[in-house]
Amino acid sequence: MTYEKIRSNVYLDKNLKKTAQIMFKEYGLSLSDGLNMLLKQAIDKKDKFLIPQLDIEPVYSDDPDYKIMQEAKKARKEGEKVYSLDEVAKKLGIDL
Repeated sequence: MTYEKIRSNVYLDKNLKKTAQIMFKEYGLSLSDGLNMLLKQAIDKKDKFLIPQLDIEPVYSDDPDYKIMQEAKKARKEGEKVYSLDEVAKKLGIDL
C-alpha cells in the first residue's frame, strides 16, 4: 500500500517539538512518522476523548530492526520504492 504525502505546516511548542523528536528517535521514528502514527491511532479509536498511547517497543542501534529501518529510510531518500521491511531485511541478509 502506498500513501500520498503532503506538506503541512503546524505550529508546535518549541520544547515539546524537541522532546518529541528525541522520544520518537528512540523508537526509530522521525517526528513526521511519529505524528502520522499518533493521528492514525486517534482516528482508528474514533473516540475524541481517548488519548492515543504508544504501543510499540523502542529500537536500539544494535538491534537488527534498527539496521532494517535505517536501510529502508536510506533507500526511500534515494528514490527507491520500499514496499516492506521484510524486503529490506532480505536484501540485507537478515532473517526475521
